Amino acid sequence: MAKTSILAEEAAHFGAMAGDWWDPDGASAMLHKLNPVRLGYIRDRLNQHWQLDETSRTPLQGKSALDVGCGAGLLAEPLARLGAQVAAIDAAPELIAVARDHAARQGLAIDYRAAAVENLDGQFDLVTSLEVIEHVAEPQAFIDALAQRLAPGGLLIISTPNRTEWSKLLTITLAEGFGRIPKGTHDFDAFIPPEELEQLLKNAGLKCFDTEGIAWSPTRGLHLSEDLRLNYLVAAIAV
Repeated sequence: MAKTSILAEEAAHFGAMAGDWWDPDGASAMLHKLNPVRLGYIRDRLNQHWQLDETSRTPLQGKSALDVGCGAGLLAEPLARLGAQVAAIDAAPELIAVARDHAARQGLAIDYRAAAVENLDGQFDLVTSLEVIEHVAEPQAFIDALAQRLAPGGLLIISTPNRTEWSKLLTITLAEGFGRIPKGTHDFDAFIPPEELEQLLKNAGLKCFDTEGIAWSPTRGLHLSEDLRLNYLVAAIAV
C-alpha cells in the first residue's frame, strides 16, 4: 500500500495551473463551470443529511469540513461561507500559496496545507474530494484515508469522471483537444465507473447512499442528471 496517494507528476501538472486558477476563462475554466453544479448537489445533501435550515446562509456553523485536493479553493471558500470550519489540502504547494492569498483577500479563515490526506490527523463532519480520485496513486488507499478522516455521523462527497466512451469524447478528445482543459490532465484508464467506486467505498467501511450524474447538453450546459455517463457525484456515510 502506498504511503501517500500523491503522484508527483500530477502535482506538478496542476501546480503549473496555479497562476490563473481563479480566472474563469483560464486553464481551470471547466472547473469554474462545474463548481455551481457541484455546490448545488453538496448543499442538497447537507440539508438532507443533517436536516439543515434550507434558508440559512450559514447552515454549517459549528461543523468542520475537509476538502481534499482543494486546488486554490474553489470549493473550500464556499464551504467556509456556509459557516464550516474548513481545512483544505492539496499536493501542489503552488496551489496552496494561491489559495491562502485569495482566501485572505476574501476575509476567509481557511486552514490550507500542502499535504497528503494519509498524513493528516483529526476527523471532520464533512469530507469532500472532487475530481481527485482519478489522479491518485492507489484509489483504494486514498478512499481508506478519506474514511479515516470522517467523523462519526459524518458525510463524504466525491465526484469523478465515469469510464465511458462519452466521457472520453467530451473530456479528453474535445475538451483537451480544443484547449478547454490543459492537455494531459486526464488519463482515461484512471477513470472510475460508479460500481467500482461504490465497491472501493464499501471496502473502506462506507456506504454509498446517493449517486447523481453531471451531464452536458448544448442547451443546458453542465447540469445534475440521472445520466452518469460523463461525470458523477456520490455521497457516502460510515456503516
